[in-house]
Amino acid sequence: MPFNDRSRLDTSQVDDRRGRGLGTTVAVGGGGLGLVILVVALLLGLNPADLANVIAPAPAASTGSASPTDNLAACQTGADANTREDCRIVGFVDSIQAFWTDEFARQGGQYLLAKTVLFTGSTQSACGSATAEVGPFYCPADQEVYLDLDFFNELQTRFGAQGGAFAEAYVLAHEYGHHVQDLTGALDKAGGSSATGPQSASVQTELQADCLAGVWAYHATDTGYLTQVTDAEIAQSLDAAAAVGDDRIQRQTQGYVSPESWTHGSSAQRQQALKNGLQTGDPASCGMPGLTP
Repeated sequence: MPFNDRSRLDTSQVDDRRGRGLGTTVAVGGGGLGLVILVVALLLGLNPADLANVIAPAPAASTGSASPTDNLAACQTGADANTREDCRIVGFVDSIQAFWTDEFARQGGQYLLAKTVLFTGSTQSACGSATAEVGPFYCPADQEVYLDLDFFNELQTRFGAQGGAFAEAYVLAHEYGHHVQDLTGALDKAGGSSATGPQSASVQTELQADCLAGVWAYHATDTGYLTQVTDAEIAQSLDAAAAVGDDRIQRQTQGYVSPESWTHGSSAQRQQALKNGLQTGDPASCGMPGLTP
C-alpha cells in the first residue's frame, strides 16, 4: 500500500494497548446493550443475541500496572507506514479521519475524532470487554474503534479473504463509517430494532457503513497520505467485504444459509454497498443526505 513517504503521521489518533493485560479487575456498571450488540457483531457474522455472552452486562476494568507498548513512537512518516503494519494502521486512521473532518466541514457539520484502540487478546471498552473473538468493532459509548491486529490473519485463515493492506483499510473505514453514523444520529435510529434478515435495520446499518468506507476510498489520495489506490487494492477491499458476508460465513460454519438470521448482509450486498461508495464518492449515495444530526 503506497503511502506518501513525506506525510506526517499523527499517532495521537491511535491508543496502543498491545501488551497490556487486563490485570486485576473491578466491576463497572453496564447495560443498555441493544445497540452495542448490533454494532459489535460486525465482521463476524454472528447473531447479535449471541454476543450477549461475550459482552457482559457488568464489564471488567483493568487495574493492572502494565504499561502499553511504545511501538507507535517509530511511526513518524508515510515511509514508516509503507514498512510496518501498525504504522500502516495509523496512516489509514489519519487518512480516514482527515477526509471525514473535511467532508463534515464542507457540509456545515463538525466531525469529532475517534481513536482506534490497538490491543492484544483483550482490553476494556465502555461497551464491555473487547476480545479477539469479538473482532473489530466501534463502541458508541466511548466513540472508539477497537482492533486486535491478529484479526487480519483470521480474515484470511477463517474467512478465506485474500488479505492485503487495502483489506485492512476497508475494515477500518467500515468502523469509522459507524462513527459517522453515530455523529449524525443514524445509529440511534437503527438501534431500536432487533429484527434480522436481508432488509432489516441491522443489515441496512452495516451496508451503509460499507458504502461510507467506499466513499473514503474514493477520496483517499486527496487526503495526502496515500499516493494512489490501484485496481488491485480495490479488489482487496471488495474481496474482504465478500469474505464477511453472512451467507458465506453461514455456509462455512453451519453448511447452509439462513437469510432470516442475517445481521450484516450477504456477500453480494456488502460488495455492492462498498462499490456504491467507491463509484460515487458521495455520502448521499449511501442514504446519508447530510452530515449533521
